Amino acid sequence: MTALISREELQAAITAGTVIVVDTLPAEYYAKQHLPGAINLVEADVATRAAELLPDRAAAIVTYCANAACGNSQAVATKLEQLGYRNVRKYREGIQDWVAAGLPVESRVGS
Repeated sequence: MTALISREELQAAITAGTVIVVDTLPAEYYAKQHLPGAINLVEADVATRAAELLPDRAAAIVTYCANAACGNSQAVATKLEQLGYRNVRKYREGIQDWVAAGLPVESRVGS
């Protein structure tokens, strides 16, 4: 099972620029709102797009999806680990927790 990261730890890593955040929700949800600087990568695309989007297999990567009940973040994290990514963690509580805490999000709507 992928190691977890807390909201506070993730927020600090995003602020410090020391993590690559991966939104594992379908593109339409990503477009509506995502964590600051997050890239979008769904399970079906990991095999074909991971090397392009995440060239450094030693980089700190955090996956997330909607909430703790959503399995997307674990599915993508597992596939990344199988591909040799060595520093993958999961923000289990997801974007619902992030938004509920009043933290900033970005969107691609209308762009």
